[in-house]
Amino acid sequence: MTNFTLTRRGVIAGLGAALATPGIPSAFAQGAPIKVGVLHSLSGTMAISETALRDTVLMMVEDQNRKGGLLGRRLQAVVVDPASNWPLFAEKARELLQVAKVDVTFGCWTSVSRKSVLPVFEELKGLLFYPVQYEGEEQSPNIFYTGAAPNQQAIPALDYLLGPDGGSAKRIALLGTDYVYPRTTNRILRNYLVSKGFAAADIMEEYTPFGHSDWQGIVSSVKRFASAGKKTAIVSTINGDANVPFYRELGNQGIKAEDIPSVAFSVGEEELAGIDARPLVGHLAAWNYFMSVKSQVNDQFIAMWRAYIKNPRRVTNDPMEATYTGFKMWAQAVTASGTTNVADVTKAVIGQKVAAPSGYIEEMGANHHLSKPVMIGEIQANGQFNIVYKTPGAVPAENWSPYIPENANRRR
Repeated sequence: MTNFTLTRRGVIAGLGAALATPGIPSAFAQGAPIKVGVLHSLSGTMAISETALRDTVLMMVEDQNRKGGLLGRRLQAVVVDPASNWPLFAEKARELLQVAKVDVTFGCWTSVSRKSVLPVFEELKGLLFYPVQYEGEEQSPNIFYTGAAPNQQAIPALDYLLGPDGGSAKRIALLGTDYVYPRTTNRILRNYLVSKGFAAADIMEEYTPFGHSDWQGIVSSVKRFASAGKKTAIVSTINGDANVPFYRELGNQGIKAEDIPSVAFSVGEEELAGIDARPLVGHLAAWNYFMSVKSQVNDQFIAMWRAYIKNPRRVTNDPMEATYTGFKMWAQAVTASGTTNVADVTKAVIGQKVAAPSGYIEEMGANHHLSKPVMIGEIQANGQFNIVYKTPGAVPAENWSPYIPENANRRR
């Protein structure tokens, strides 16, 4: 027997949204509600990052219902908790598609969770919007990737560290959580560094399990690695709540940005909200959006979020912005196609453009990947980022990296 559950907030955002929220029309045209699946970990090691994405989808559902829904029908959020359990993601995806019969799903953070659900969405002809940066090396007709591919985050971040503005690093420590995203990303970065003339001895690579908490030995190893007399930098693909003790240990061992700068690919405003950021001032993160972006759309996004969450101190971050942008594109595609049929909506998503909170016009490519700006920010004492670099325009995604040798035939 299938165990299908909804969170209380999911029920409110779905079944009761039209009646419970002031300003939302109390009556819609005839027709079943449009069901929006939410597939994010609300417990376990990834809850620190994914809970805000659940709330972002619920905010967008509420906002769309306030505007009259889509096609004259209200939206109903269906929330499940895969609990940072990768096989459970596939089970919950199947429940959303077969039991709840959702029209679209927004979800996953880690690549292992996405790879767990991918065959389910392809088998059952579902539609998933995936909002987090990842390692590339994938393209599915049933997934739209609204986070960054390596050429939209990892490679530009490494270029920054190697350049004069980033300290002209000559040694790189690649630290990651032990799963597909960090290992594949670091394979790309290692090959890129070799193409730049780096020797194997000048590249350190270390992996730790999800939820790792004892960073003393690894941080000490980085300090020894940096003692060779060459400028050293850290590239972090550490995910989830392991970032909190990692950054704490950097502070404990006195690693300052001017000595050994670090750039993170999975640490944003939400993660920094849980720690004292003062010892980390000057360390870097590479994303496609920061809360500190100056744009009218971002001001509206932040105000919308704080009004929904009813907490003026809650922050926004990159995967939340990617969720917002993906939701807008999906809604535009439903309106344009006049249906929620997955095949028709999928065709209509390609080419959709959204004025994103990043301050750029972002467009969905035929490869199901989003064009995005690249930004690098320095951590500030208040947990925000000072943007020190950004591309002049949105960058199209290269989901098949030229630094993976077996991709040569794909690029011909």
